[in-house]
Amino acid sequence: MMNSYQQTDYQQRLKRAQELVQAADYLLVGGGAGLSDAAGLKYDGERFREHFGPFIARYGFSDMYSAGFYPFPTEEEKWAYWAQHIEVNRYQPPAAPLYLALRRLVESRDYFVLTTNVDAQFAKAGFAPERIFAVQGDYGLNQCARACHHQLYDNRELVAEMVAQSQDCRIPSSLVPRCPVCGGPMAVNLRIDSYFVEDEAWHAAEHRYRDFLKQASGHKLVLLELGVGFNTPGIIRYPFEQMTYQQPDTRLLRLNARQTQGVKENAAKTICFSEEMAAVIADLRENSSRVSNGRHAAGVDD
Repeated sequence: MMNSYQQTDYQQRLKRAQELVQAADYLLVGGGAGLSDAAGLKYDGERFREHFGPFIARYGFSDMYSAGFYPFPTEEEKWAYWAQHIEVNRYQPPAAPLYLALRRLVESRDYFVLTTNVDAQFAKAGFAPERIFAVQGDYGLNQCARACHHQLYDNRELVAEMVAQSQDCRIPSSLVPRCPVCGGPMAVNLRIDSYFVEDEAWHAAEHRYRDFLKQASGHKLVLLELGVGFNTPGIIRYPFEQMTYQQPDTRLLRLNARQTQGVKENAAKTICFSEEMAAVIADLRENSSRVSNGRHAAGVDD
C-alpha cells in the first residue's frame, strides 16, 4: 500500500506542499512540455488549426509536434513550416501568466530551473538567465545541421522574413539558410539527433546547474516537477526520482495532469497534483503569502 500524500485530498496536499516550499533551503524547478501546454501554448487543437491551416491541408498534419518530424522534400518547404512554428511558439507569445505566477512563487528563494522546453518562456517571464538551463536547445537559434562548428545564430530576423514571404507552404530559395562555414544546410538548435550543438553558453549553464546541485546537497531541497512526461525522462523525471530517493532531505512535488505515478520507494516523499496546474500554482502562491505574513507577524525569520 502506498503511503503518499497523493492519496489525501487536495487541501491536505496543498498545505503539506506549501510547508515544504516554505521550509526549503533550495528549490529546483523542472519544466517539461506539459508546463507550456498548461500555460496555453498548445501544440494541437484550435491553436494548431488557427496557425497552420495551409500546412494541414497540404500535408495532413494533426499537431505541431508530429509535424516537426515530417520529411519535407525540399528545404523551402521545411523552412516554411519551421518559420511558422518558431514564430508561433517562440517569438509571438508574450510571457504566459502561468510562468509569471511560477516566477513569483520561487523568486524570493534560492532556485534553479532545469527545462526541456525550447520556447524561452522562463526567460520571458523574468527568471534570472543565470538560473536557467535549457537542455534541449532554443527555437530562437540556428546551427549547422551537421555541427561542423559550434556557433549558434539568432534567427529572429530570418524567421520574420520567412514568414512574411512564405507562399503556398514554401519560402523563396534565396531565404534558405546555409552554413557560413561548410555551406551545408542549417537546422534549428534542437536536440533531435547526434548533431545537436552544445555551445559555450550551454556548457556554462550546465556547469551552473551542477554547482547548484552541489550547494543543495545535504540541505532541504524541494523538486518542483511541472508537466514532465516520458518523452525524455532521463533529463528531469528520472534524475528527480533518483535525488528524492538518495537524499534524505529532498522532497518531490509533481504537477502533472496525466502522469503522476512514480516509484513506490518515493511515495512518502512525493506529493502529486493532477489538478489544473495554474490553479495549483495560484493556490501555492496564495498560501505562501499567508504563511509568510503569519511568520512575520509572529516575529519569526524566514
